[in-house]
Amino acid sequence: MESFFTRSTDSSAVFPSFPIVQHNCLGSWDVFLSLFHSFTMLPHPPLLVAIQDPPSRRSTLPTFPGFISFAPPPPGRPRVAIYVSHALNQDLSCSTVFYDSSEMLSVDVFSPEALFGSPHRSLRVTSVYLLRTNPPAYRSILPQQVFSFFSYPHLVLGDFNLHHPLADPCRSLSEREFTISTGYFDAAFDVPYHLLNTPGVYTRFPFDAITRPSVLDLAFANTSLSPLVSSWDTPLPSTGSDHIPCVITLRPPAVMLAPPTPHWALLDLDAVGKALDSFTILPCPVKLTSNSLSRWFDISSTRLTTLLTSHAPSKRPCPRSKPWWSPRLSSLRREYHRFARISRLDPSPLNWSNVKSSRRTYFKAIASAKKEHSSDFLSSATPGSIWTAKRFAFGHPP
Repeated sequence: MESFFTRSTDSSAVFPSFPIVQHNCLGSWDVFLSLFHSFTMLPHPPLLVAIQDPPSRRSTLPTFPGFISFAPPPPGRPRVAIYVSHALNQDLSCSTVFYDSSEMLSVDVFSPEALFGSPHRSLRVTSVYLLRTNPPAYRSILPQQVFSFFSYPHLVLGDFNLHHPLADPCRSLSEREFTISTGYFDAAFDVPYHLLNTPGVYTRFPFDAITRPSVLDLAFANTSLSPLVSSWDTPLPSTGSDHIPCVITLRPPAVMLAPPTPHWALLDLDAVGKALDSFTILPCPVKLTSNSLSRWFDISSTRLTTLLTSHAPSKRPCPRSKPWWSPRLSSLRREYHRFARISRLDPSPLNWSNVKSSRRTYFKAIASAKKEHSSDFLSSATPGSIWTAKRFAFGHPP
């Protein structure tokens, strides 16, 4: 298997792409094989695969070419497993971290040099599978055991068996479900960890036609890892499980693209108006404290934001895109280059005149668009953009 990172001249390990896959296999060997065979659909095969409820026989995990598996030791059937690619294990050192529970496992990736162009030399990936307990005050692992402070990058992946409005804003929760899930989310945000899931994107689709889809598979990144997360997505097809695989991609900040943003100019106002008519705000908490009021505001704001963004298409500007560019400039550019090609094939006075005319029109339109953009920017400048406004007003220093 091809190694997906190279060592640069500044003695740092640079990963063009570091995909990590998370999935609940339901203890099925068929689901396991379907998952690993679907990796051919990804641009780059994953370097780490965190599995919840893996298939096993006599506490032995299935094998797959190109990967080495890690799982909690016996007794008992392993509830979590992490598969490490040979490409990663050959160039970096990996070690496992075991806990008192068979529902939690971590793999540490070490490098003698900096990882992802950051000052950190290690990365920890934790796979958890929270089971329901009786009485259901919590799940099988306490929140403080799942979310701990680390000064280096830490990624927590797992099937939490929890419903929370921040992950699933459109779901109506009972008081018990909200209380249980809030304990884990509060513990994560206190450290702090950031939820990587796109709100409202379902990760579990029940086999029956009665139960509605939900968001049970969650991914959290601490503050050291969050700037290195490029995307969280569900691009792989169904594997036969009622859960779908989730792909988390890590990239250095230098090669990260701008995140998708809503294209508000194309917002469907009619659909939004109908949705707002049926939108209801959650009741204010009975016992008003700073934490409860803040939590109520965050949940209400997330539900409203999700409603608006669901009716607006996304756009991802290219890092080299120009804010003043327009479709008219694109057409003028095509016309100028068309005349230039014709003139090179037939350098007649008429063709050369067309080239000069189209070039003059093209560059005049660029200057006009830049001037109009800078004027609009200066008229709406804020204290946060004052230095950019100064650059527009006075230009670059010589």
